[in-house]
Amino acid sequence: MTADIPGAVEAPGTSRPAPTGRRLRWNKVPEVTAYFWVIKVLCTTVGETAADLLNEKLGLGLTGVSLLMSVVLVAVLVAQFRTRAYRPGIYWLAVALISIVGTLISDNLTDNLGVPLETSTIAFAVVLAVVFIAWYRSERTLSIHHVDTTRRESFYWLAVLFTFALGTAAGDLVAERMDLGYWLSAGLFALAIAAVAVAHFALGLDAVWSFWIAYILTRPLGASIGDYLSQPTADGGLGLGTVITSVLFLAVILGLVVFLTVTRRDVSDPDRLTPQAS
Repeated sequence: MTADIPGAVEAPGTSRPAPTGRRLRWNKVPEVTAYFWVIKVLCTTVGETAADLLNEKLGLGLTGVSLLMSVVLVAVLVAQFRTRAYRPGIYWLAVALISIVGTLISDNLTDNLGVPLETSTIAFAVVLAVVFIAWYRSERTLSIHHVDTTRRESFYWLAVLFTFALGTAAGDLVAERMDLGYWLSAGLFALAIAAVAVAHFALGLDAVWSFWIAYILTRPLGASIGDYLSQPTADGGLGLGTVITSVLFLAVILGLVVFLTVTRRDVSDPDRLTPQAS
């Protein structure tokens, strides 16, 4: 599933005029390939297990860990914004950290402030909708293949943050209400993603919206997988623990990122080395 498909007809909300009076840079987001979705799911898994691990080991409390990881995320995003093109290492580090921070935001609302999951899910959905509306009204596009200005990149990362927060809250809500267990929950969200793919490829669901819906659904999918691997067997997991699960998935992510850095398999035109002219 891609945000842009060659030969596909885009909906009116996916037009992409170039902003006037500003120098365009190369796209700061990778091409949507199988590698993209694999790393995305791995990052969501790490977001779930690493958030639990940090909360357990650092002794800072949920609020303290949230503040610390938010500072680290801001530092990495500064580096991401300063790059002139997509760099796999910085980009995926930012995604992994946003996964952790998005999880912590949802957990803080639920555990520290007592906000019901129904309320937080609706609130995150509304905020995400506002981000998309503001993005489209400003740029006339939500396509991730044209994240080539600072303003578009700002909208992109805001959207990513709230997709993770929304996915966390919605995933927890489904898990609690339906009481399916980790493995069945993962299967449910995998089927939902498959349904989006069918709607896109067979029924013509807009490519951009297909992408963002799948992006949201991969968050609870990855979280369910992470919980299944890390949680004790008495709770329905495999009992690997948060340390082993986090290290294992981080190692796979690192290997894939190194591979993409060398091969540039997720760059649309790897021969272009300078930004577009204004």
